[in-house]
Amino acid sequence: MTAEGAAQEEAAHAELVALAAKQAALGEVPGAPAADAVNEPMIRHWLDAMGDTNPRYLSEGLAPPAMSQVWTMPGRHRRDPTPVDDILTTLDANGFTGVVATNCDQTYHRYARVGERLVPSTRFESLAGPKRTALGEGYFATWIVTWRTQEGKPVAEMLFRVLKFRPVRRREPYPLRPAVNADTAFFWAGARAGELRIQSCADCGELRHPPGPMCPSCRSANRSHVVASGEGTVYSFVVHHRPPVPGLETPFVVAVVDLPEGVRIVGNIVDCPVEEVGIGMSLRATYRSMDDELTLPMWAPRET
Repeated sequence: MTAEGAAQEEAAHAELVALAAKQAALGEVPGAPAADAVNEPMIRHWLDAMGDTNPRYLSEGLAPPAMSQVWTMPGRHRRDPTPVDDILTTLDANGFTGVVATNCDQTYHRYARVGERLVPSTRFESLAGPKRTALGEGYFATWIVTWRTQEGKPVAEMLFRVLKFRPVRRREPYPLRPAVNADTAFFWAGARAGELRIQSCADCGELRHPPGPMCPSCRSANRSHVVASGEGTVYSFVVHHRPPVPGLETPFVVAVVDLPEGVRIVGNIVDCPVEEVGIGMSLRATYRSMDDELTLPMWAPRET
């Protein structure tokens, strides 16, 4: 992420934190009474849809407790504002458009009775994040809705928590993909983990790069690896101007880098004007994600 992108993320997070504190401070915000009173036709439809054969509901004029939310659910053209609205709108505006219902706990105080008109109230509880999840980075928003009779008697309440996440955008595959095989897989796995792995002989310990199937010294096929320090110096380099290379902006520098571990490795030099690159320049390894699967080790000037 660029410095500008990091600053934008920090500003968005600060905005969300401040808004969450403001909405939580509102406390319980009452909504409009239900458009319709608790009624037998709706109860009958519910029982039929749920396969609930308990005769008590209709015979005694009681609504199934799980119907509490039904009576005040907004229609297509009717929606009463709640303290949650601004939170969800701001999350959407910052790219957290995905929604997963992660938790819904209902507590029932008593049955709603036919003829009663329920009144909802909403209290925003908290906003937690950003959290990294398998779906993408997101925020957990939690609020509580309480239903009461018009006389103020509590009927039920619901704690609702959702994950609003930023969907992971899959990037186009990087066109210049390295060959990955049994000899080199450990190296590319290391790059994804932010490690510069150098192959070693499991018998004599000699390091070698590029990786290969056999030790050039003792001819052993037993292989291992070490994690290099990630430091190096420029042994030689070229500045590439032509032809154009897919996925790279010319001119760019390709260098042979001397590692203190005793081997050399080829890689791009980044974060440095091409005219400032020179033999003997001190470098540090940096890792660039090129697409959703490939990470390349590159080299940047080492701060002194």
